[in-house]
Amino acid sequence: MKLYIEIAYLISSILFIVGIKMLNKTQTARKGNFVSAIGMFIAILATVVQVRAITLIDIFAGILIGSIIGLYFAYKVKMTQIPEMVAVFNGFGGLASLAIALSDYWLNTQEGLMAGYSDLIVPISVILSIFIGGITFTGSMIAYLKLNGKISGRAIVFSGQHPLNLALIILSIVLSVFVVINTSDPIYILLISLLSLVLGVLLVIPIGGADMPVVISLLNSYSGMAACATGFVLSNNVLIISGALVGASGIVLTQIMCKAMNRSLMNVLLGGFGQTAGSAGSVDGGSDIVVKEVGVEEAAQIFDSVSSLIIVPGYGMAVAQAQHAIREMYEICEKKNINVRFAIHPVAGRMPGHMNVLLAEANIPYDKLIEMELINDDFSNTDLVFIVGANDVVNPAAKTNPNSPIFGMPVLNVEKAQTVIVSKRGMAPGYAGIENELFGADNCLMLFGDAKQSITKLVNELKEL
Repeated sequence: MKLYIEIAYLISSILFIVGIKMLNKTQTARKGNFVSAIGMFIAILATVVQVRAITLIDIFAGILIGSIIGLYFAYKVKMTQIPEMVAVFNGFGGLASLAIALSDYWLNTQEGLMAGYSDLIVPISVILSIFIGGITFTGSMIAYLKLNGKISGRAIVFSGQHPLNLALIILSIVLSVFVVINTSDPIYILLISLLSLVLGVLLVIPIGGADMPVVISLLNSYSGMAACATGFVLSNNVLIISGALVGASGIVLTQIMCKAMNRSLMNVLLGGFGQTAGSAGSVDGGSDIVVKEVGVEEAAQIFDSVSSLIIVPGYGMAVAQAQHAIREMYEICEKKNINVRFAIHPVAGRMPGHMNVLLAEANIPYDKLIEMELINDDFSNTDLVFIVGANDVVNPAAKTNPNSPIFGMPVLNVEKAQTVIVSKRGMAPGYAGIENELFGADNCLMLFGDAKQSITKLVNELKEL
């Protein structure tokens, strides 16, 4: 039986690796997700048959209840709420690791049900699982509250915040030494658990909303590292492998996000845009940008006269739930022999791949979604760029204004197109809190109003032309 279980774990690990590889391309991403799910199902079955503490009926009852809850929320959640749901998933993954490590510690040292720890690997793994898991849980919950608007999305800072965080980390390390020296005293492990939960809050509240894609991917990495440590606690090879895969891929994704924002990971962790935006001329203090407004009828005539179109989606599109209206507009433009493509900035939205998910959900072909690096040189040869709810990722200040907090951040070269139309509710700034120089450009026209309503009207006008 042990041999069969190890073979099942090996098959699961291979399926995890293949699944993650398939996630690298939009054409195979859905299949990759399915392959990974099969691997997880095999791993769960292999683990379940080893359990002796509770009956199989209890286990499958738990699986059934959890599956029903998961299905309910999966169907209920809106596509615009996917970032919040991912944050919650990360958080519960961290909480599970913390709970399992605490349970193992308690059984080994307090209940006398096991022989105790015979080497340093397991107690160190318990400490790491609890510490990382606790930070992941509360950090993810704060990220969820920020994304959901329950608390301010801006950076929340106070005097002495960073020294306090450093002191708590040092204290946690000291307590960890005491745990290893004296594993029988539970006070130290309980204090580490408490400190990790506090640190999770303190580490995420100073991060502004503009950095949420980085936070989501980093917390995802944390949940993987916590799971990997838990694998050492339980001596479960497939948990070690899957946790390492999630942890490593999360770190790689975090680095990609930081590169896309021209920022270091340390800079993100020490505070978001909200702390520096004041030096760049916030819109709150008044703007001297003169914009040119365009109506729906005039915009439709511009669309009808072009041969190439690039659509730039942003978080405003997600908020307005305008992706289906965008798809209808795309189909009409294709019928008019207009070459339509979508320019995807890595940090557009509130999580990595947010815009890809929304557009794919609206059945827009994968091959029309072009990453920034591949499409940036094409803007100068494009007749029209249509921006829907994007702001900071199309702001030329990132290239022209050294005093801007987003200076150096790679942005889409939309201003090089012949004409730019921006669909936006008003002149409110993006999460960086600064005005967008693009809106005052000679070739830029503003289509004010709710994106879904404006695009629906635009579609109706295009049908009549």
